[in-house]
Amino acid sequence: MLPIETSGPAACCSGTDGVIAVPVANPIPVCHPAMSLSRRACLTGTAALFGSALTPRQAAAVDTSLLFTEQGFAYETFDALPPRRLARTDAEVRLGLIPGKPFAVGDDAVTGWVEKSARAVATYYGRFPAKLARMLVLPVEGGGIQGGTTWGYRGPASRVWLGRSATALDLREDWVMVHEMIHMALPQVRRRHAWLSEGIAVYVESIARVQAGDLDNGFIWAEFARAMPQGLPRDGDGGLDDVRSHGRTYWGGAIFCLEADIELRRRTDNRHGLQTALRAINRIADHTEEWPIERVLQAGDNGTGTTVLSDLYQGQRKKNVAIDLNALWDSLGVVAGDSGPATFSDGAPLAGIRKAITATAT
Repeated sequence: MLPIETSGPAACCSGTDGVIAVPVANPIPVCHPAMSLSRRACLTGTAALFGSALTPRQAAAVDTSLLFTEQGFAYETFDALPPRRLARTDAEVRLGLIPGKPFAVGDDAVTGWVEKSARAVATYYGRFPAKLARMLVLPVEGGGIQGGTTWGYRGPASRVWLGRSATALDLREDWVMVHEMIHMALPQVRRRHAWLSEGIAVYVESIARVQAGDLDNGFIWAEFARAMPQGLPRDGDGGLDDVRSHGRTYWGGAIFCLEADIELRRRTDNRHGLQTALRAINRIADHTEEWPIERVLQAGDNGTGTTVLSDLYQGQRKKNVAIDLNALWDSLGVVAGDSGPATFSDGAPLAGIRKAITATAT
């Protein structure tokens, strides 16, 4: 189910029901807390997490129901929650948990999950991508991580639904928290360009966790090989600006990112990739701003000294372009079966590029 096309910027959601974004002008999240999510691991983070200090009596008086029901993100209510403090780095990330609503794994484990996720994102971007971010973790019946939404209209803020009976394994194998944090690194774009924001979040969350040492390299390439076919256009589909389906928005956007990463590395003799471009964008903007897609891509191109992002978009924005993924995996030296991690052929033509994509950048 997708929201109706609007001209406004969008909030970003993660899940598997094909839900993508909602207009900020009427920021009603369309991610349902009970939606199921796919597997994938999410394992690191670092930042300062703290909010305003309250006495137990004051905390009990906060009407936390607004956090569950308010359209958009309840900033004032969030800021009245008790603080959660972790080691300070170059960012302030405020973690909000509901007093008296315990999780089976304990609040310390939840805090550690958010901290590790932030560290993975900071590893990829060279810093945490927002100077101030609010991360709200709300309890819901059941287990696992059951959805997430990110806004930017009053500062980067994410709401993630965590099952009360979620286990430590659920937290270790989650990707949603990293996915939502990555949205904070990009300016908001129009609803029709959700494929860019969601594609970046899908593509980068895997690579960030590998670079942080929290996910096996073979796992993400196997996941790409098995999942990216969902992003290929079908007969009758239009270009990127006409994308509406879940598969083409999330995985089609991820294919765009992979194509851009490879082409950037080809043109710069592996000196620059998509990571360079995304860092350049984040140095001058974050999720509090709304930019036209052309400006976003141009900022990335300026950071690499190329026109790769703009050229790739112009070639696919109105035209259905399908790439031969099987041939691409062969060129990268990726051998993936129906299950398990991928194996690699280091003699493949693009093996050096494959290695560079997941190597930790300085």
